[in-house]
Amino acid sequence: MEWFVEFGASFLEHLKEHFTIGDIGEKINEAILQVQNYLVIGDFKVVLTDAVIVTWIAVGIFAIIFAIMASKPKIRPDTKQTFVEMLVGLVITVAEGFGIREDEARHIAPMIGTFFIMITACNTISIFGIAPPAKNIGFPIAMALCAIVYVIYVSIRFVGFKGFGRMLIHPMAFMLPFKIIDILVRPVSLCLRLFGNVFGAFVFMEFLHIVCPIIVPAAFGLWFDLADGVLQAIIFSYLTIYYIGESIEVGHEMEEHPELFVKKKKDKKKKSTEAASAAAVE
Repeated sequence: MEWFVEFGASFLEHLKEHFTIGDIGEKINEAILQVQNYLVIGDFKVVLTDAVIVTWIAVGIFAIIFAIMASKPKIRPDTKQTFVEMLVGLVITVAEGFGIREDEARHIAPMIGTFFIMITACNTISIFGIAPPAKNIGFPIAMALCAIVYVIYVSIRFVGFKGFGRMLIHPMAFMLPFKIIDILVRPVSLCLRLFGNVFGAFVFMEFLHIVCPIIVPAAFGLWFDLADGVLQAIIFSYLTIYYIGESIEVGHEMEEHPELFVKKKKDKKKKSTEAASAAAVE
C-alpha cells in the first residue's frame, strides 16, 4: 500500500513538472540549438551535427522501405509496385507538362524522386519527436545548391551549351544579366522556402509541447509534422522540374524551328545594313 502511495505522489509530481510552462523562450532556444560533435580520423576532425546524423538515419530508413517496395518487379504488379510506378509516372507527367520530352522526363525522374524521398524522410521524422534536419540552415542550402547544379547540368545535357546559352539571351540580348540573376536567386528561393516552413513548423510544435503537451500537439502534428513535411518535398521537386523545363524550352524551340532564329539574325543584319545606307546618303 505504501508503494502505491509513493508511486502516486511521484507520478503527480512529475506530471506537475510536465505541465509547468516555465521560460518558454529558453526552452525553445534549447530545442533550436544544434548538437555538435567531432569525428576524429587521424589528424582530421569531421564535424557531426544532429542534422547530419538524423539525415542519414531518415534517408537510410526510407531507402530501405523503397528498395523493398521496388524490388522484384512483377508482370502483374502488387500494391507496393503499383504505388512506386504511380509516383514515377506522376513525375514523368508533370515534367512533360513543362515541355520536357518523354525520354528526358524518364532521365530526370530518378533524381527528382531522390529529392522528394530525401526531403520527405527528413521532414516527417519529426513525428517521432526528433528535430528535422531542415531546422539547420545548412541542410536547405545543400539541397538547394544540389538542385540548381543538377538543373544546369541536365539542361546542358539535353540542349547543349548553345541551347542553354540561347536561353540566357532570349528574347533579347539585354536579358542576359537578368537571366543570370534569376539563376543565382533560384537556390536562395528553394533554400528559404524549405527552411522557413520547416523551421516555423518546428518552433510552433515546440511551443505547443511546452504549453499543452498532451492532446493538442498530436492533432496539430498530423499537419505540421506529416502533411506539411510531405508538401514541402512536393514543392521542392515541382520547382526543380519547372526550372529544368524553363531552361531547355528555348533549346527545344531552336531544334524544332531553327528558321525562326535564323530569320531573326537576318532581320538584324538587314536593319543594320539599311541604317548604314541611310547614314551614307545623309
